[in-house]
Amino acid sequence: MTTSKAQLIELPGVTEAITGFVAGMHSNDIPESARRIARLSLLDWMAVAIAGRNEPVSRIVRELVAEEDGRPDASVFGHPVKLPARAAALANGAISHALDYDDTHFLYLGHPSAAVLPAALAVAEKNRVNPKDFLDAALIGFEVACRVGAWLGRRHYQIGFHQTATAGSFGAAMAAARLLKLDKEMTGYALGLAATRASGLKAQFGTMGKPYHAGMAASNGVEAALLAARGFVARPDGLECAQGFAETHAGVASDPSLILDGLGQHFVFEDVQHKFHACCHGTHAALEALIELRDSHRLDANDIASVTITVHPRYLKVCNISEPQTALQAKFSYRLTAALVLAGHDTAALTTFSDANCRDRELTVLRDRVTVTTDADMTETAATVGLEHLSDGAINGYHDLAAPRSNAVRETRVRDKAASLLGRQSADALWDEINGSNGLLEEWIRRT
Repeated sequence: MTTSKAQLIELPGVTEAITGFVAGMHSNDIPESARRIARLSLLDWMAVAIAGRNEPVSRIVRELVAEEDGRPDASVFGHPVKLPARAAALANGAISHALDYDDTHFLYLGHPSAAVLPAALAVAEKNRVNPKDFLDAALIGFEVACRVGAWLGRRHYQIGFHQTATAGSFGAAMAAARLLKLDKEMTGYALGLAATRASGLKAQFGTMGKPYHAGMAASNGVEAALLAARGFVARPDGLECAQGFAETHAGVASDPSLILDGLGQHFVFEDVQHKFHACCHGTHAALEALIELRDSHRLDANDIASVTITVHPRYLKVCNISEPQTALQAKFSYRLTAALVLAGHDTAALTTFSDANCRDRELTVLRDRVTVTTDADMTETAATVGLEHLSDGAINGYHDLAAPRSNAVRETRVRDKAASLLGRQSADALWDEINGSNGLLEEWIRRT
């Protein structure tokens, strides 16, 4: 017999805090600094999704959901008509992560926008929500994904779960619950349903399975919130109870302060990192350090005898494919990405990551001069590089992605990236649309 209410469960701290935050956070209390970063992430997400709409994984998932047809609720990149909200979230999540060029949060090593924004946009379109409420709901979903991911801990990620898919499902569900104006109890049911739906394995990295994870998370979130809105009852504390998600998915979950401290006052999402290289974010600190050395010393790749990259050991199972054979694998290779940079290739350009470059003789020779080492004392946002130059000897460099950037610099780099993907005129028009809050983003999606 199905119970009508989960009345016997007294909500523990983490579940209580999340549901209270999602259902009770007043829009006026959301800091403008957080909204500013959310708007940049929206621009970034739209740009990479539009640019990635014709990738094989994008086409396959889009064809699947289009064949199923259904209610015209929400827009899908590269498709002329609207589709059901769950289907749109699935497709747009996969499409926006197809290039692996979307934002990353290092608090939990996940991609918040690719999981949360497709869910939020699908529900916002379905229910004709105004743009301000859409952005606030997305920001709340971002925050939940980041904090839940941090609370689950690095063991959850290290053992093989993909945080974009797992923590992302909770963020997507909470963004959708906020948009549906669910009360605290119903929000708890959506959270509990997300706990039983969230999944995704790092073993899929380097394949179409990785971008599909983002679509899974977005679709999970939409489904959980829509079911809860219809009166579907689930155990609300499924995230943290005995035999719940954290316990069964190798979550450390030992420090509730990672969720509780400052929730609703300080948005950790503001520390999100936007990608400026079209490859795994774990390679970016090393690439920035190598570019700085290459340009400051005017290095010629032929004069480099050896390269040593030192990173946190957790990345060895993320982006250390030593001899990539495909464009997708190339995005997860310290050695090849380093060779590309030192040979003068533009790693911000999508075309740089190709099957042909994986086989290029000059690049593979340079790739094989690169050694990757680790240092457990390094932060996950930093890398050191050491070059042995034939005439100048040892040259060393360091870069930390977490080093502070001004808002102006951050905006300039994101807008420049969007311009490189869409063209300056289109990127500027889209940025104006996002800041103008005219509610026409669905038109941008449908006309791609």
